[in-house]
Amino acid sequence: MSQQNTLARVDADLAAGRVPMARQRLRGLVSSFPYDLTLRRRLAEVYRLYGDAAEAGRWMYLEEDRRPDETAAFEERYGSPGWRMKALAWRGPESLAATAFAEERLAALRLARAEELGRPVDWDDPASYEDDGDEEHAPDTGGWNAGGVIVGLGCLVGGVVFAGVWVLGVISLFS
Repeated sequence: MSQQNTLARVDADLAAGRVPMARQRLRGLVSSFPYDLTLRRRLAEVYRLYGDAAEAGRWMYLEEDRRPDETAAFEERYGSPGWRMKALAWRGPESLAATAFAEERLAALRLARAEELGRPVDWDDPASYEDDGDEEHAPDTGGWNAGGVIVGLGCLVGGVVFAGVWVLGVISLFS
């Protein structure tokens, strides 16, 4: 499917209130066309519909007119230059950036990571900027944690109790 057709579907999804589908389509486009800043901007707009400042900041990070609060939220969620590099999903040299501002942002981020590691890093080689020591800076991706397990168990127990009460109610109707 062409980029134009996919964007038309994104527009249709948004008009119909299918925001998750629009987001998914845009993520696919950004993955296929990482240098297209207009796609990143569109994706940031979708994340704003969710109220997710960090993800909006992530996709507007290469734009000069980005919002400072969103940029700060992105930088807080993705606490190290290595995690930010991974989150931006850029490939290739900074010179492929559509604007001088984007090129400068990419170069600054790559250089910051290289300084942290004490060696050169390359956008085309994620292994060059990833580091096992970055786990302390890893963003919360919604994986399992104690709070989530407790909430899940609470829902399970609540559902079982509700089902039991419902069954007793049905039995009493026929008694």
